[in-house]
Amino acid sequence: MALANAGSEAEPVDQSSHPEIEQHSTKVLMLGALGVVYGDIGTSPIYALREALHASSGSDVATRADILGVLSLIIWSLTITVTVKYIMFVLRADNRGEGGVLSLMALARGSFPKRSAVILGIGIVGASLFFGDAVITPAISVLSAVEGMNVVTPTFQPYVVPLTLVILAVVFAVQRFGTGGVGLVFGPVTAVWFLAIGLSGINHIIVDPEILWAVSPHYIVA
Repeated sequence: MALANAGSEAEPVDQSSHPEIEQHSTKVLMLGALGVVYGDIGTSPIYALREALHASSGSDVATRADILGVLSLIIWSLTITVTVKYIMFVLRADNRGEGGVLSLMALARGSFPKRSAVILGIGIVGASLFFGDAVITPAISVLSAVEGMNVVTPTFQPYVVPLTLVILAVVFAVQRFGTGGVGLVFGPVTAVWFLAIGLSGINHIIVDPEILWAVSPHYIVA
């Protein structure tokens, strides 16, 4: 009887603790996703904006039309990529809970067994593009971020490339700890980064609110 009573008393305690554990796990996962997934989205527009303005202005000073057009391109590119590609397609296509190019290739080969070789070739090309992006994007992102120090003072110019190499070496060295470990480290850093650029953006929007016209896609056409 004592054991039975003890078991019946312990059960509500376990049930009441589950929501707290799930809530804690959700917060940790959100923080990890912020560092692993959204960190790339939050840094890519840095060099994309700079290079696009450089191309649209012909190496001259960018005009207001150039700025609105490039910003509109970035806004709608991110919107379409996240909403259409990820939410409508990628998140719905999983292979027993697994995602990615190779998992999608396995699903496609199962659906079209007669064209297995063609689908395999497409999968190899997709994986190659992924690996190329995984190598190039961090290098460009970090280099663009470090080059931002030149805005403060041109004295930093000789140290841009060496400092970039050091940061990249550290970033790739911690990859061996797995996605979870990397996410927990870079999650808080990315959160601070988003808060910083968000506050900076709000400050500049208050100064010149007409920049919000960039949401209109007609500037892309113009």
